[in-house]
Amino acid sequence: MTNDTQPGILRYTAFASDPAGGNPAGVVLDAAGLDDAAMLAIAATLGYSESAFLTAPPQGLGEPGRAFTLRFFSPKAEVPFCGHATVATAIALGERIGTGELTFATPAGTVPVTVAHDPASGRLRATLTSVEPHSEPVGAEDLAEALAALDWPAGDLDPAIAPRIAFAGARHLVLGAATRERLADLAYDVDRLTALMHRLDLTTVQLVWRASDSVFHVRDPFPVGGVVEDPATGAAAAAFGAYARELGLVAEESVLTLYQGEDLGRPGELTVTLHAGDPRVRVSGVGTRITA
Repeated sequence: MTNDTQPGILRYTAFASDPAGGNPAGVVLDAAGLDDAAMLAIAATLGYSESAFLTAPPQGLGEPGRAFTLRFFSPKAEVPFCGHATVATAIALGERIGTGELTFATPAGTVPVTVAHDPASGRLRATLTSVEPHSEPVGAEDLAEALAALDWPAGDLDPAIAPRIAFAGARHLVLGAATRERLADLAYDVDRLTALMHRLDLTTVQLVWRASDSVFHVRDPFPVGGVVEDPATGAAAAAFGAYARELGLVAEESVLTLYQGEDLGRPGELTVTLHAGDPRVRVSGVGTRITA
C-alpha cells in the first residue's frame, strides 16, 4: 500500500467535530501485512503529522477484540506516542465495534482509551490516559538556541511558565509566551530548530499562552516529523498538564482546556484532566472521519 485511495487507509481528524478543524491522521485498522517501510511510505504519502497502524495485541493485553498494538509514523520517522492519532484511531474503532474501553500497546507503554458519545457535538469522544509523566530542566545553552531558532527575545517569555522538557509518552520543550500576539507570530528557522530537537530528542516544541486559570492557547512546531506545525497535539497536551501540575500552575485536581490550530485555520479543542493521587493525565477530544 502506498496511497490513501487503497482499501484500509482511513482519514480522521481529532480534537474537532468539523473535518476541516483539529489534527488529521491516517488510520490503518489492519496493518498486519505492512512492514516498517510500507507504514512509513503511507505516512509520507498522506502527509499528515502522524498516521496510526493497528496490529494484534501482546498476549494478555486487555479485553479480546478491544486491545491492539498501535504504532505511529510521521512522514519522516516512527514516533513513540501520538495523542491525536490515538484519539482518531479510537473513534474509528468506536464507530465499528462500539463505544467503551480500548487498550493500546504503544512504543511508549500501555495507553487505555475510553470512547463515548459526546452529546454536545453529536460525535464520538475519546479519552486517553497517558503513561506516567515527568519533566526535567532545559539547559541554558539549549534554551538560548531554541529562542534563537524561534527568533523569540527572552523578554517575550512568560516568567510564570518556566521552560522545561515535559514527557508523557514523548518529549516536548515547553515555552510560555508572554502575550497572545507573541504566540500568533511564529516564523522559525526550520533547520536550526530541527537540529536542536534531534539533539534533545524532542517530538515538538510546545508554545503556550495562558488565557485564564484553566484555559491555554498552544502551538507545536514539529519539523522533525516533516511538518512545520502540528495542528492539535494530544501527547504534548498530556505532557503539559503534568508539567503544569508539577510546577503548581494548576491545582492537583484540574480540568484544563487547550485551544490549538486557530493560527493555522484548523481550530481544535483538547481537554486535559488531572486527578489527585494519579500522576497520569487524561486527554480528551471529539473527532470525525474525513471524506475525500
